[in-house]
Amino acid sequence: QVQLVESGGGLVQAGGSLRLSCAASGGTFSMYTMGWFRQAPGTEREFVAAISWSGGTTYYADSVKGRFTISRDNAKNTGYLQMNSLQREDTAVYYCATGPRPRVPLAPLGYNSWGQGTQVTVSS
Repeated sequence: QVQLVESGGGLVQAGGSLRLSCAASGGTFSMYTMGWFRQAPGTEREFVAAISWSGGTTYYADSVKGRFTISRDNAKNTGYLQMNSLQREDTAVYYCATGPRPRVPLAPLGYNSWGQGTQVTVSS
């Protein structure tokens, strides 16, 4: 299984932007679908976005559609989540995950490698 490390989280004002990165090691990144999930205190982990191994297919949760963009650079073994127009409701720990291609699952059960998470806090 691939090892994943997220970075780029932090504190941002509402309306601001952040770019999360997910660095993969120990495997061939292009062999995997990648997803981003988030979890706020007291809630279940929820789907944010997912991207196919080639980058040709993407999916987004309705709550982030039009504001967030998922992408990947297989040559750099890195995935990204660009988050714009951030809202207080986006405050959570964000996790990247990988799963076997070609499926692009929208549920956590479809992924078998997870990063440790990075905190995103949006203040008003």
